[in-house]
Amino acid sequence: MSCALLLDPAYKNHLTGEGHPERPERYDAVMQALERVKPPAPMLRIAPRAASEDEIALCHTREYIQTVKRDAAALKGTRRLGDLSTGDTVIGPASLETALLAAGGVLHTVDAVLDGKARTAFCAVRPPGHHATPDRGMGFCIFNNVAIAARYARRKRGVERVLIADWDVHHGNGTQDIFYADGSVFFFSTHQSPWYPGTGRSDETGEGKGKGRILNCPFPAGSGRKEISGAFRHRLVPAMDAFKPDLVILSAGFDSRMGDPLGRFTLTDAEFAELTQVCLEIAAKHAGGRLLSVLEGGYSLSGLAAAVTTHVQALVA
Repeated sequence: MSCALLLDPAYKNHLTGEGHPERPERYDAVMQALERVKPPAPMLRIAPRAASEDEIALCHTREYIQTVKRDAAALKGTRRLGDLSTGDTVIGPASLETALLAAGGVLHTVDAVLDGKARTAFCAVRPPGHHATPDRGMGFCIFNNVAIAARYARRKRGVERVLIADWDVHHGNGTQDIFYADGSVFFFSTHQSPWYPGTGRSDETGEGKGKGRILNCPFPAGSGRKEISGAFRHRLVPAMDAFKPDLVILSAGFDSRMGDPLGRFTLTDAEFAELTQVCLEIAAKHAGGRLLSVLEGGYSLSGLAAAVTTHVQALVA
């Protein structure tokens, strides 16, 4: 089975303005990276589709969805940019449609992996999603792509247990909030602390059915392979031996790479391949090899391209 790829120029239509770090050129950087990947078999191309409102509502409140619609409608037919009224996320005239294509494209990719058309997948989507909470978009995020994918896999495809592993330099507070009391989704995060958004303490471990299903590993600026790879090897792997996920989803944020303008971690490209390999081993042991990687951060264009190259090369190996 091949590795699936979700990549479409429609993801450039979410405009954020000159000088914004989460810019359409990130798509071009990923394209450059994929040109350097030499897969042993052709990658399965996945076409994006728009997520329905019911699919977005798997993780977000109807009230928040209507807020996004109103904010986007105010820009329709103009060339203006605005701010999502719930937080620090710039939107443009096509941002709602692009965000729906991002979430829906990831769901299309979930179907491909669960149907056995591909074993692994990389979803190069914009805008990112892991800061979006049930009722608030923030941190460049509108809808939480990985959370919607996990809940879709659970409720629509019958997957019992899902791991979401997040190596973005910023804590995925939205993903944590969505699954804090869920129990069927295990959320694991390595992230810089103190740093935006100020969440992700090690004592945030879930509640109710979700107690013990949140595992945060905050590290100080300057952390790298020893801390982050060590957490994946020595904390995530044994946790997954107990949890036994049926599907692995990665919040693949490459702003934890050395030299990123929005982070102070020091991971190298080779170390992203190492983290990918750990997650592939977890997927092989517990989930029939099924692993879905979804792009989050990464704001140095050259750094993003280099890190994605090694990440995807590991996925297709």
